[in-house]
Amino acid sequence: MKQRAIGVVGVGRMGANMARCLADRGYTIGAVFDVRKDAAESLAKELGCHACTRLSEVTERCGVILTVVTDDKAMTGIFSGDDSLLDGAEGKIFINCATVSPEAHEQAVAAAEAAGADALAACMASSITQARQGTLYLMIGGKKEAFDEVKPMLEDLSTALRFVGPAGDAARIKALVNMVMNINTAGLAEGLGLGAAMGLAPELLKEVFSQTGANSRVLETDADDMITRDHDCFFSAEHAAKDSGIANAMADAAGVPVPLSHATEAQYRRMVDLGLGDLDKSGVAELTFPGRS
Repeated sequence: MKQRAIGVVGVGRMGANMARCLADRGYTIGAVFDVRKDAAESLAKELGCHACTRLSEVTERCGVILTVVTDDKAMTGIFSGDDSLLDGAEGKIFINCATVSPEAHEQAVAAAEAAGADALAACMASSITQARQGTLYLMIGGKKEAFDEVKPMLEDLSTALRFVGPAGDAARIKALVNMVMNINTAGLAEGLGLGAAMGLAPELLKEVFSQTGANSRVLETDADDMITRDHDCFFSAEHAAKDSGIANAMADAAGVPVPLSHATEAQYRRMVDLGLGDLDKSGVAELTFPGRS
């Protein structure tokens, strides 16, 4: 596996740190691409690889291509059109890491297979720090044979690796993970904010929550940031809005009412409307703590 050059398409904070991690572990990063040319050029200089100006050039130079793009439109775009990753893609493997709809992942798999390539959905339930350290939680969907071929590399990116079956199922599970996480985050912000409005010390509430049924992983990761207003971005409010929207579309299609998730999406959409979409998801506390909004 380490003999095959790896390309990375989408070198924002997650994609760039995955590339750095793989380079540290002895993999050859052959090419990077981003619509923000300066980001690709900066990372290419750091890693000693090529910054491509065309998607097809990434495929030409690399045998395995990781993609970490923003949304369904971007995912469709990299696999279609005049300049596509699928130009000359026969025998290549695409590992699509973005949180996009199940349909977008399934369409990418079908398009890759039509071009004689393989594509996997590699859904990440982790953040920037874990991408850099190689401690991601990865849920992989697609052909088992393709997964087995790139499994050593995926193991070097993760501490927990789970093959879940079809590509669409990996995306569905990821959407549910983020749906529940976002609900928990918004709920924690409301609990701490309401307590603060009644004169209760947020630090005291945090301690009591941690020892009761109010405890959660989000309490561990976000409570201090909510209290101190430290919203440096690890997972943005804008992405939280998008991901809750994906889950809510799934629920609507399945005919399952999810009022909590719809309310959560509305909170994160409100942050975006207020110009707070670049804050970390913990910034939802800015809507609930007294004197902030």
